[in-house]
Amino acid sequence: MTRPTRILGIETSCDETAAAVIARDEEGRGQILSNVVLSQLKDHAPYGGVVPEIAARAHVTHLDRLIAQAMAESGFDYKDLDGVAATAGPGLLGGVIVGLTMAKAIAFAHGKPLLAVNHLEGHALTARLLQDVEFPYLLLLISGGHTQFQMVEGVGRYHRLGTTIDDALGEAFDKVAKLLGLGYPGGPQVERLARRGNPQRFDFPRPLKGRKDCNFSFSGLKTAVREVVNDLGTLTDQDVADVCASFEAAVAETMADRLKMAVHLFRVAHPQVEHPALIVAGGVAANQTLKAVFERAATLHRLQLIVPPAKLCTDNAAMIAWAGAERLALGLTDPLDFAARARWPLDQAQAPVYGSGKLGAKA
Repeated sequence: MTRPTRILGIETSCDETAAAVIARDEEGRGQILSNVVLSQLKDHAPYGGVVPEIAARAHVTHLDRLIAQAMAESGFDYKDLDGVAATAGPGLLGGVIVGLTMAKAIAFAHGKPLLAVNHLEGHALTARLLQDVEFPYLLLLISGGHTQFQMVEGVGRYHRLGTTIDDALGEAFDKVAKLLGLGYPGGPQVERLARRGNPQRFDFPRPLKGRKDCNFSFSGLKTAVREVVNDLGTLTDQDVADVCASFEAAVAETMADRLKMAVHLFRVAHPQVEHPALIVAGGVAANQTLKAVFERAATLHRLQLIVPPAKLCTDNAAMIAWAGAERLALGLTDPLDFAARARWPLDQAQAPVYGSGKLGAKA
């Protein structure tokens, strides 16, 4: 019996600096040997968002120490590795370059294959690290930078069903929080206050509801929130809670409608899959109101709902290492001159969706 494949993973696409080591056995089962994540939240909070230059400098400062910690916790040395994986995009280019360059140096110094991983593929394949999930399945990726449905038909085989034509969902949460004077990141703040608010006080729009596709739009919803906030003038604590609850209710109803369309499109493409898996990944997957929406949808549409643990939904290196292991199992490696990419769509065959201008890049 051959020993499991061991991969070092590096993630530096945004404001988390992360390193991990995973193992994948010949049956395709995964094991996390170490998973170290350093959040830069306190560095960016004063600015109300991620500052690319600060993020890149923090990666430079901390990455070598985190890699050493991940290797030590795994119990293995570099000679015991079978490959080195790193996020090569999409993301903040300065940060991506830091992590990818470090991976190239380690791979070259120790004679190991380089695995240049699409950050979105890391999210797309995470569920297979945790349990036996057969292709094809439906992926909903919801984070600060991405909101999209993908049919995951195999490693490197993706078909985009829908995406946002403007803001990502996590971005919309953060912008609403900023309008209300809440802290950064805004999503957890909005969710916390929504629990004691009246979700029916404000009738916010449900963008694209009823459309015969499964794209998203959150810009108009954000504008409606701004208009209400401006009309209210001085906000009481209850006003803030009611706005949060009404916003979250609008998002929940929108997501349920968009998910219904995505499931329909998936079943048309794969009628032989009786109970498809729905994988929900990305930082917004931790929102409990939305999780309840997904659970109801799973029951209604006969889906197998899988939401990875929060630490594997937010940016981490274990998912990058796992994507690298999945690619290596198929013989897919990359040259040492592989270039970092700020923009790298997961489904490169699909035409860009034009809205804010960023969708051709991120979706």
